Amino acid sequence: MTNPLLETSVLPQFSKIKPEHIIPAIDELLIQARKTVNQCLQQKVYSWENLIDPIDAIEDKLNKAWSPVSHLNSVLNSDELRDAYTACLPKLSKYSTEMGQLKPLFKAYQLIANSTEFVNLDIAQQKIINNALTYFKLSSIDLDADKQQRFQDISLQLSELCSRYSDNVLDATNEWTKLITDIKELTGLPESALIQAKQAAEQENKEGWLINLQFPSYIAVMTYADNRELRHEHYQAFATRASELGENMDWDNSEIMEKILSLRHEKAKLLGFDNYAQLSLATKMADKPTDVTLFLEDLVEKSLPQARKDLQELKQFAQQEYGLNEINAWDVGYYSEKMRQHCYELSQEEVKTYFPASKVIQGLFAVVNKLYGLQISEISEFDRYHADVRFFEIKDKNDKLCGQFYLDLYARGKKRGGAWMDDCVGRKKIGNEIQIPVAYLTCNFTPPVAETPALLTHDEVTTLFHEFGHGLHHLLTQVDYLGVSGINGVEWDAVELPSQIMENWCWEKEALALMSAHYQTGEPLPENLYNKMLAAKNFQAGMVMVRQLEFSLFDFKIHQEFDPQQGGRIYPILTEIRARVAVILPPDFNRFAHAFSHIFAGGYAAGYYSYKWAEVLSSDAYSLFEENGIFDRKTGDAFLANILEKGGSEEAIELFKNFRGREPKIDALLRHNGIAV
Repeated sequence: MTNPLLETSVLPQFSKIKPEHIIPAIDELLIQARKTVNQCLQQKVYSWENLIDPIDAIEDKLNKAWSPVSHLNSVLNSDELRDAYTACLPKLSKYSTEMGQLKPLFKAYQLIANSTEFVNLDIAQQKIINNALTYFKLSSIDLDADKQQRFQDISLQLSELCSRYSDNVLDATNEWTKLITDIKELTGLPESALIQAKQAAEQENKEGWLINLQFPSYIAVMTYADNRELRHEHYQAFATRASELGENMDWDNSEIMEKILSLRHEKAKLLGFDNYAQLSLATKMADKPTDVTLFLEDLVEKSLPQARKDLQELKQFAQQEYGLNEINAWDVGYYSEKMRQHCYELSQEEVKTYFPASKVIQGLFAVVNKLYGLQISEISEFDRYHADVRFFEIKDKNDKLCGQFYLDLYARGKKRGGAWMDDCVGRKKIGNEIQIPVAYLTCNFTPPVAETPALLTHDEVTTLFHEFGHGLHHLLTQVDYLGVSGINGVEWDAVELPSQIMENWCWEKEALALMSAHYQTGEPLPENLYNKMLAAKNFQAGMVMVRQLEFSLFDFKIHQEFDPQQGGRIYPILTEIRARVAVILPPDFNRFAHAFSHIFAGGYAAGYYSYKWAEVLSSDAYSLFEENGIFDRKTGDAFLANILEKGGSEEAIELFKNFRGREPKIDALLRHNGIAV
């Protein structure tokens, strides 16, 4: 049987990949990887060329085989695919831990680091070796055999548990639907949402309107449905996903969360840390946990007065205009939208008509052309995994190919929620050739309905720009070594800088002119509508800020304060943080943590604060564009040269200072959020 995952191809052969290919391919590549490592270690003298290069090459083959499998598991999930994917996780985890505990390999890296050759290597190569030495330390290289075995067992269990957590969230999200047979129950929903619900029902051969927990459907109900009971029911279904209060106990994440926290804590203790928060910071910009908590608490102190004012104004509005005496969690989105329309005469549905997806994409490409001289063109012939997927290539100002990316914009069943960028292929030098980087850009926007094209909310526009910023970081790198090219090797609390800075152009008049036009008439975004958007930009910004700070503190505290005798205390800690930070207290049945995939299934454990820290960096970096001109090419070239092209080849703080000319300041973040300094 030919196996597309083992064949040499520039891009994944999605149409040929079947679940039965996955396990044999990964098994074969792991055999090759171990064989390569063993052969390299037989040499008497070690160098970059005879040790690091060949190991990097075989692991690149492994990554390029696993990448499409992992991606398909997220965007086109099926039972067969999931089974094969899950079966490979312990194999990959074992290999990774095994390499991290391989003393001869560690000593070989040490010998190179201490050799006269080391000073002749370039900065990126030195960074890779230093990163590797840190990785060995964090993989229990210094522990005795029994403790190393326990470390390996923990790593394996965590890999499996995090995957099960993610699967449970996906299954619980996909399972819940509600068929509406009387359209009066959906009064208030915009026409586009009704058409989407009608189509969802038709796809299941049902009469009526089908709503679900996919984000486009959920947000439409929570924002526009006049039926308060329906909002309550929909909110409760969403807020209890994958919990003991959900519809299917098989998907309850309660025990999984406790096990994850316990194993992370044990892992940290094995390595000599007091808690997992300390372990997490070993590879981040922040030096110690108090740096993180003081940073977050300072933001809370500065933001809480504005957040309380925001909520008080919302309560007064709901009471005066609608006679609502008590505002619940399922009322916030609905009355906030009513208040936005009342105060600013701004309707999100009206705004959407000026942001058809095709125009937004065109404008996005125009923005990065002005900033960096990039040329982006679509490729129509490629092996796609779904009809919605598109494929593009990026060339630099000298017409040289930089990278390629898949664009998968719309929500559908069996697709993980949220938006993300992931790497398909990383940049590296192979002989005299450069392996061009390839990225996946994935979102969950409302798809086209009937004759109406996909129309994006302004929030969705900023989401697309955000993920594209991650994509640029991966695709524009000029580093030729995989370990630190693109986003590889970048400290996790700096990785959001290139993504968050891109969001700023979504508010600039000159940039908006490139990405907006009425989907029917082609008319530009009206001046008065733009002014309303700008006036409402920081509408409830205080509430938004403290909500993110609540998530960040919760994540950090449950990892910092874990006590094996008491267990995770997940909701007691969350309740305590909400009492200090939140202005809207959710109902007792809310099980937010059961679907907080960022920290229980993603890479943000004890690192969710990174979004806020990176927002300090991105706001401060953008302030230089504000000073020099939002499309100033000199500033754009400086950001390209100092941040986007450098990847993880140097410390993030040094790269930032090279661009900004100084240490980061918090002032721009507060100013951009309308919060008094």
